Amino acid sequence: MISVEDALDHVSRQTVNRRSSKRKVEEATGCILATDIKAPIHIPIFDNSAMDGYALGSAGRSFTLVGEVAAGVNPEEVLKPGEAVRIFTGAKVPEGTYAVVMQEKVVAKEGEITLEEDVVEGANVRKAGEEIHEGDVVFQQGHLLNAATAGLLYTLGITAVEVYKPPRVGLMVTGNELVTPGEPLGAGQIYESNGGMLKVALEMAGVTNIQVRQVKDDLETTRATVAELLHTVDILLVSGGISVGDYDFVKQSLEANGVEEVFYKVKQKPGKPLYFGKHESSYVFALPGNPASSLNCFYVYVRPLIENYLGVKSSRQFEEAVLSHAHEVKGDRPVFYRSKLAKGQIEILGKQSSSMLHSFALGNALVYLQPGSYPKGASVPYIAY
Repeated sequence: MISVEDALDHVSRQTVNRRSSKRKVEEATGCILATDIKAPIHIPIFDNSAMDGYALGSAGRSFTLVGEVAAGVNPEEVLKPGEAVRIFTGAKVPEGTYAVVMQEKVVAKEGEITLEEDVVEGANVRKAGEEIHEGDVVFQQGHLLNAATAGLLYTLGITAVEVYKPPRVGLMVTGNELVTPGEPLGAGQIYESNGGMLKVALEMAGVTNIQVRQVKDDLETTRATVAELLHTVDILLVSGGISVGDYDFVKQSLEANGVEEVFYKVKQKPGKPLYFGKHESSYVFALPGNPASSLNCFYVYVRPLIENYLGVKSSRQFEEAVLSHAHEVKGDRPVFYRSKLAKGQIEILGKQSSSMLHSFALGNALVYLQPGSYPKGASVPYIAY
């Protein structure tokens, strides 16, 4: 049995086989760039007016109005000293422009304009390449695409980018007692929830290619399903069957298929019987069958590996928050508590049994505490989910 810290270290040190694909910008938000992006043009692409006003051909206070330039128009005439044109925000300034003066600072009368004050040369003119020069590296590999990124890419005329693809994931759920939700329950049966829960968690983590299999507690069926999935996925998640009961066949099935164990059993609550292994370029997590244990292990260990595939540069780290009440951790194992984080304070919720999901559903963070006593106001580590 290894510590949480050692288990996390094993997961974070894995070198994953990342794949990338070209996606339209509107379909790539939330993805990570797989290559650098260089600017194909200047931004702005030409000298333009920063406001509605008048483009001036020289310094001075009095000018003759000789025309108008709207956005989208290419002015052909060169502005001469003493001349001005009406201009609008974003419009290309004519050649010879000395500065642009805002319309509120001008008195216009019968084809002439008079300035209330002198204007500094270059005022209110956005120069070509002022923000970005053609050829500049705008975004480096590893950049997360958000709304602002999309906006700038469109400004550069870029409509598709190379991004990392999420891993292909197989999800195998084991248990004779499990019944598909919506079907009638027999004596001793329960509805299968881990598969649906983990599928949603995978999708929220950015995974789109998910194969789900539900198998009975049978060695040969379990072994065959593991073999099938190992050859088509990057990560295999197994829910249940990893403990030491008479009907737990997962570990045997993994060994029969040549999966190399990295670690088995972690000194933690919940989720002690967690398994992590490797098969060629694929990885295997066998998660405990209890729902809260399974989801806890997903957020703490599986999600960082997924982020590695997605190109996130660092695994999810613990953050700190202030404990809203005193708490004592009994026993000899550290505990991940389902908790509610709000305004920098964190509250450990009730009903923490590994079979109970209600506190998970009401919370948004996992507080990680070593055995011992913690006073109200103590700074404690947590992982948000």
